Amino acid sequence: MYSNKNKIKSISSHLNCQKADYPLLILVSLLISVSVIFSYSLSIYTVEYYGYNQFHFFLRQIMVAIVAISIMWTFSLIHPDKLVGKVGMTLFLVFFFLMVIMPFLPSSMVTASGGANRWIRLPGFSLSPVEFFKIGFIYFLSWSFHRKVIDQPKKISLKKESILLAPYFLTFLVVVFIVAFLQKDLGQVVLLGIILVILLIFANRSFKIFLILGAGALIGLIGLILAAPHRIQRIYSWWAMVQDGILSVLPSWAEGYLRIDELPEPYQVSHSLNAMHNGSFLGQGISNGDIKVGFLSEVHTDFVLAGITEEIGLLGLIFIVGIMFSIIWRIFRISRRIKNPIYHLFTLGIALMIIIAFLINSYGISGMIPIKGIAVPLLSYGGSSMLSMSIAVGLVLSISRIVPEDEVKIRNKKD
Repeated sequence: MYSNKNKIKSISSHLNCQKADYPLLILVSLLISVSVIFSYSLSIYTVEYYGYNQFHFFLRQIMVAIVAISIMWTFSLIHPDKLVGKVGMTLFLVFFFLMVIMPFLPSSMVTASGGANRWIRLPGFSLSPVEFFKIGFIYFLSWSFHRKVIDQPKKISLKKESILLAPYFLTFLVVVFIVAFLQKDLGQVVLLGIILVILLIFANRSFKIFLILGAGALIGLIGLILAAPHRIQRIYSWWAMVQDGILSVLPSWAEGYLRIDELPEPYQVSHSLNAMHNGSFLGQGISNGDIKVGFLSEVHTDFVLAGITEEIGLLGLIFIVGIMFSIIWRIFRISRRIKNPIYHLFTLGIALMIIIAFLINSYGISGMIPIKGIAVPLLSYGGSSMLSMSIAVGLVLSISRIVPEDEVKIRNKKD
C-alpha cells in the first residue's frame, strides 16, 4: 500500500512538471491581436458619430487584450486540480445570481439593449454576466454528468432516464427564462442548448431521449420566436432575402403558401454581403473599407467578419478562419487525450462554445440563417466576451498540463 501511494505521488508530481499547450496560447493571442487592430480600423464611423477620441475603442481593446493574455498565461502555470473546479463553480454560481438580480437593479447600474438589461455598469466598463455564466454552465454540466450520469447504464427505461436528467432540464429552463425572456437573448440560449445536447451524447445517453429533446427544443424555439416581435421581424427579414432562392427549387404550388410580399428590407445582411463582395480576394486594405462608414452598424462587434473581409479580402479571412479552427482543433486534442472525465467534458464544451458561436455569427452575417446577435469569439470588440474567452482558454491551458507523459511525447514528435 505504501509503495502504491508513493507511485501515485510520484506520478502526480511528474504530471505537475508538464508544460501547457503553448501553441494554443500563441494562436489565441494572435487572434486577440487581430481583434485589437480591427477595433481601431472598423470603429471609425462610431467614433465620429458619438464624438469619441479616434483611439477610444482601440485603447479599451488593447487594455482588455493585455489582461486577457495575462489571465491565460497565469492559468497555464497552475495545476488544474487547484484551479478549474474553483473557477468553474464560482463562475456558475456568481454570474447566475447576477443574471437573476439584473432585472431588479436600478437603471443607473445597468445598460439596456433591445429593451432588456444585459450589462452591469462598473467603474470604467460594463460587464455582461451571460458571457461568464456560459463557462460556469459548461463546468457545472461536466462536473455533474461525471457524478450522476456517465456511469448510469445506457439501456434504461425512458421514465428512469427522464428522471435522471430532469434536474438538468429544469436548470436549463430557468436559464432559458432568464436569458431569453428577461434579457431577450435567444442566440445564447441556442448556443447553450446545443452544448447541453452534445455533452449528453458524450455522457452516454440513449438516442430516444434526444428525439424527445429535439421535439421539445423545436417547439420551445418556435414559442420563443412568436413571443417576441423583434424575433419575428428578424425571421421576416431573413426570409425576404432567401425566399426567391428557396421557392425556385420547390414545386410551383408551394409559392402560393410560402411567398410573402412587403417584407422588411434585410439591409444589415445586404450591406454585410456587399462588404465581403467589395473585399474580393486581397481586400481594399486595412482602414480603407467603405461599408463601415455608416452603412453597416456594429461592424466592429457582431459584423466584424464582414468588415475584416472587406479590408483584407478572402485571403485574409481564410487566414483568420484557419487560426480559429486551429484553436478548436488543439482544444479537441486536449479533450480527447485527457484522462479526467470532468476535464474531458469541460474542454469539449469549451471547444463547442467557440465553434458554435463562430458558426452562428458567420452564417447569420452571410444570410444563411437569421441573425442571432452573437459575437465572434476573440475577434469582436467587447471586454466581457474577450475576458470570458481568456478565462475559458486559460482553464483549458491549465488542463493541458496534465496530458499523460506518453501523449506529450507523441504530441511533441508530431508538432
